Amino acid sequence: MIANTIEKDIGKTTVSPDVLHKIAKLTTLSVKGVSRMASKSGTLEKFLNREEYNGVDVKVKDGVVFVEIYTVLMSDLNVREVSREVQSRVSRAISEMIGMEVGGVTIHIMDIDFNA
Repeated sequence: MIANTIEKDIGKTTVSPDVLHKIAKLTTLSVKGVSRMASKSGTLEKFLNREEYNGVDVKVKDGVVFVEIYTVLMSDLNVREVSREVQSRVSRAISEMIGMEVGGVTIHIMDIDFNA
């Protein structure tokens, strides 16, 4: 596991990628219109039963965070508005909680939940 390090004058702070995954996942699930997280078909975490990674892929390049979110949305709301709200909230949460720059949040809508 590779951790990201933020250096300041008084020392350094190391942030585990697991923290970024958790922030992105919990923030996404808090948005009205998101039914649940989805898996990429055939992903490694599905085979390894890593449920905490379900629906979120985080990459850090040169201190910039890039997030891909795989989700199932509810049928009764505007898909574009829900997607933009997820992008905005996830980006803001990572920026404010961790202090890292977010290069992008990509939303993959894997299904629509008509039963929710």
